[in-house]
Amino acid sequence: MKKLAILSAVLIIFVGCASTEEGELTGVQDRAPWYVSDPFGMVLVPKGSYRQGPNDQDVPWATTAQSKTVSIASFYMDQTEITNNEYRQFVHWVRDSLAYRMLGEQIDEYLISEDAFGEAIEPPFINWEMEIIWDDQEQNEILQDLFYPEHERFYRRKSIDPRKLNYEYFWIDYKQAAQKFTFDNENRRHYNYKTGQYDGEIVGLDGKKIPIKDRSSFIMRDMVNVYPDTLCWISDFSYSYNEPMANMYFWHASYDNYPVVGVSWKQATAFSIWRTAYQNGFLAGAGGHFVQDYRLPMESEWEYAARGGMELAVYPWGGPYTRNDMGCFLANFKPMRGDYVLDGGLHTTEVAIYEANDYGLYDMAGNVSEWTANAFDESSYSFTHDLNPYYQFNALPDDPPALKRKVVRGGSWKDIGYYMQNGTRTYEYQDTAKAYIGFRCVRSYMGPDETGAQSNVY
Repeated sequence: MKKLAILSAVLIIFVGCASTEEGELTGVQDRAPWYVSDPFGMVLVPKGSYRQGPNDQDVPWATTAQSKTVSIASFYMDQTEITNNEYRQFVHWVRDSLAYRMLGEQIDEYLISEDAFGEAIEPPFINWEMEIIWDDQEQNEILQDLFYPEHERFYRRKSIDPRKLNYEYFWIDYKQAAQKFTFDNENRRHYNYKTGQYDGEIVGLDGKKIPIKDRSSFIMRDMVNVYPDTLCWISDFSYSYNEPMANMYFWHASYDNYPVVGVSWKQATAFSIWRTAYQNGFLAGAGGHFVQDYRLPMESEWEYAARGGMELAVYPWGGPYTRNDMGCFLANFKPMRGDYVLDGGLHTTEVAIYEANDYGLYDMAGNVSEWTANAFDESSYSFTHDLNPYYQFNALPDDPPALKRKVVRGGSWKDIGYYMQNGTRTYEYQDTAKAYIGFRCVRSYMGPDETGAQSNVY
């Protein structure tokens, strides 16, 4: 009788399972539904193919591009270049995170050191719900190291020392991880930077190599100072008076909606990683799905977006000329010899002053040139794939300058019309910052890819 009862129970269990799944392959159930709204300030660029490369004569005989048909997956792109005020949010976050760490060393409420089960969290989390009281005497003394020392202050004004605003960030090196741990460590293109103990050995900022051993070896880390180089307004132009721009451009409210400049390729990359972590941090607290990473656009994505669906157009607005039918210039650039103001701007202008292209993207030509994710190689069009073509080279600090070149697109307020053409490519060095280079971010599109156009516009 006892065995019969046990057998009956087992049958009930099987019947119960069968009643819900019926023995069929149904996949994991109770998955949270996927939904994400379009990212704020971004537009969706649909998948498609286009003729990458020049549409006009190669005026300087640079021979750095050839015509090639490529296909691009759907992605989101910032409507405008990242503005001073948007980048300032990043700078303030780094400043505040440093302040929270310093306060947490002496005031427990500023750090979360235990989880919900009373287990110690190491290192502790920042308690962002606590407010930093910058004018409090006690907190002011704790935060003293964030400010300029007294002998460096101007008119005894106490202000944040931008040299302290260093951001440590992380990413996964998928390219090297895909080699299945079989390649020679001497050919590794990244260092892990950290001061202190890591993986059983001291790793200094001089870039000591860590032997590849497991997944942790492909989690890269670096540190970069996030404050823009405001002195680039002076260093970029000899015998030119640009001190007002150096003093005011980044922090003054009148320039809030102007594109940020003086940001190196490494700073722009760090910003993209921070932007991803910042949004995912919110989504984790709200119980939502993580988003795809924000990043700098691939060169092929940038050109595809600039064309706005008009494959053979010379400029983002579609026509072969820099003026409209009323004689007005269509972008902020250097239209005439020595004349910077004929188009309405002297230096940079506010973003989105000129008309958007057919994808709804502003200033894809002129205003400031833009960093892309690609390393620059004169022959890269010859060896990159025709599906999402991408060439990346992770230059190390002691590499020669030729290996540190990154592709810059779009032309700027100081450039002639040739550099605004969709197919024109040039470069700058990844560790330099210029008064005429900014950036915008992209994010890969997730979900059913029904966004592609059936045909391009010729």
